[in-house]
Order: sequence, then structure tokens, then C-alpha cells
Amino acid sequence: MAGSDGAVEAPTAPASAPAAPEAVKILIAGGFGVGKTTMVGSVSEIAPLRTEEPLTAAGLDVDDLAGIEEKRATTVALDFGRITIGRELVLYLFGTPGQQRFWFMWNDLAIGALGAVVLVDVRRPESSFAAIDFFERRGIPFVVGVNGFDGRHPYPAEEIREALALPEHVKVLLCDARERGSSRDVLIALVDQLIDAAAGAAAS
Repeated sequence: MAGSDGAVEAPTAPASAPAAPEAVKILIAGGFGVGKTTMVGSVSEIAPLRTEEPLTAAGLDVDDLAGIEEKRATTVALDFGRITIGRELVLYLFGTPGQQRFWFMWNDLAIGALGAVVLVDVRRPESSFAAIDFFERRGIPFVVGVNGFDGRHPYPAEEIREALALPEHVKVLLCDARERGSSRDVLIALVDQLIDAAAGAAAS
């Protein structure tokens, strides 16, 4: 619009749009029946995508149900969920299948992942050894979440660390995959570990 002296006023700059939050891909991994689907479902702010199928008699000779005899369904591809951590960070969660015959999918799911949560069932700690080895070999940072079934944690975190032969920089947290707050705390611990690692790399 022209002013009284005939000068043209400069247009007002539009307000800048808020920056989009950083999107980070995280894997939720571990052995068969450790609570991966439960964790993704408990913490996701959207309805989780699940690819569960009922366990059938055909799998009795393939799937080891020792200690988890009550399990009735299993993930055959992946679980997917999303959680916003603050205004600047969104985590996209991918739960891996636990049975050995589906492990070939882990390589594809790991593409682009910045970190992982390895869930451990203290009743069957050996079921998570393969997941720990997978991330160690690929140099993908991870934390260990010790899922207390029925809300019980019979062993302290440091004792579990020793049993799993984990280095000191890997965080071990007691959790309950059924509880949103508990699952969120594990994810925040992973984010903190990723930030610390990035800061250390930048300083070196």
C-alpha cells in the first residue's frame, strides 16, 4: 500500500513455521516372547500396527515355548508405533519378530535405525543373546530393558549386566513393558545414550 508520500511499504514477512521434529528410527528387539509387541503397544501414541498370528500345532516343533506356555500369538513381520519425545523428537518404533525362522528380516528392519532396545526376560536370558550380538556386530547403540513379568524383578540391574557380559556404557534398566511410563523411560535412556555418543564423537 502506498503511503501519504507515495512510497510503497514493504510487505510483512510471514511468520516462520515451526521446525518439523527430528524423526528417529528405533528397533525393539529380543527373543521370542520377551514383550516386544507389548512395549510398542503400551508406549505408542498411535494405534500400533501389529502382524501377529496365532500359534498353531504346526509350530510346536519349531517354537520353544519353555517358560512362556501361555503365549497364544506371535509377531511374524514387525510391530510399528510412534512416540513423541518433547517437541523436537519423534521416535518411530519397529518391533522385530522373535522366532529364529524370522531373523532374516532383522537386517532389513535395521536399515536406518539409530538405536535399539533389547528386551530381556530374566526367566530366559539366553533368548536375548542373539539380539545383543546382532547390534554389537553392527555397531548399533542399544540399551537393555529387563522386562519384569508380573511386575517382579528378582535380580538387580548390575547382576543382569554381569550375566549378559555387557560393557559399562550399555545401560541396563528394570522395566515393565505393560506400563507406558516405564517403557517411555527406557526409550528416553536410549535417546540420552545416543546424544552422549554423538557429543563424544564430536569432541574427539
